[in-house]
Amino acid sequence: MSDLILHQYALSPFSEKIRAMLGYAELPWQAVDVQEMPPRPELAPLASGYRKIPVAQLGADVFCDTRTIAREITHLSGRSELDPDRQPQPVQDFVQTLDLEVFLACVLSASGGSLLFKLVRSTSILHTYRFLKDRIQMGRQARVAAMGPKQARRRVATHVEDLEKRLEADFLFGDRPCVADFSAYHGLWFVADLAGKPVLKEAPRVRAWMARMRAFGHGEVRPITAGQALQAARDSEPRPLPDGRDHPQLGSPVSITPNDYGRIPVTGQLLADDGQRWVVAHDHDRVGRVHIHVPQAGFVLTPA
Repeated sequence: MSDLILHQYALSPFSEKIRAMLGYAELPWQAVDVQEMPPRPELAPLASGYRKIPVAQLGADVFCDTRTIAREITHLSGRSELDPDRQPQPVQDFVQTLDLEVFLACVLSASGGSLLFKLVRSTSILHTYRFLKDRIQMGRQARVAAMGPKQARRRVATHVEDLEKRLEADFLFGDRPCVADFSAYHGLWFVADLAGKPVLKEAPRVRAWMARMRAFGHGEVRPITAGQALQAARDSEPRPLPDGRDHPQLGSPVSITPNDYGRIPVTGQLLADDGQRWVVAHDHDRVGRVHIHVPQAGFVLTPA
């Protein structure tokens, strides 16, 4: 089987979550760098308009959302601790809070000159302006409770205090990491490592835990071009569909839309519903047919 292809960009917190998982799982992977915001014409033939990053790919199978990508990493590595659906309910509930409420608080707390300088230095002033405009527009269309900067900073401080208490062992739920560690890590990576905010100053256990998480690295990664990723899809056939259950829209065109932010739908013919994800067929002249895998948690399916 070919290596997992990750469509990502360097400053993306959720990309960092997956990069760290790949390092921990010791999986080789290939990286396609994408723009921080749409349009992404080289990704559209694969992901049918889906706007969130990262997106993963194995040949002609495309995986949207880190929940689905984490399942694929589990499948490739055998590390079941990375699959959110195989975790006890308290872990799943904790991850859900981390990936939405706490993550957004970290992003808001990270805003400032240091982060903007890094973006300007890696792109341009005009690109940075377009990025900020895009994120403002995305925030206006989000279905997430608004949070002001002071409230966000308080939420991050509460989160760090909670982690400090939880970390009685090396990781959040024991002596080895699970999906909760990676979900807690990527938001703090964004606010502390990238933006340089001193949110961990009074949290020695969290600082030591962050060092252990960083030590996993990103694994063996090989950069490739978007064209090579498209060629990989074009040269492959989608894998067999998962066993599933009946769904009234099977065989029909559907739209599958995130219910929080970045609410651009994936569209295609519904092929499978296995109780955890939907699989839709997407056809494009540049790649032929691909199967797009979307999690059911956090998404809404409607007839197209």
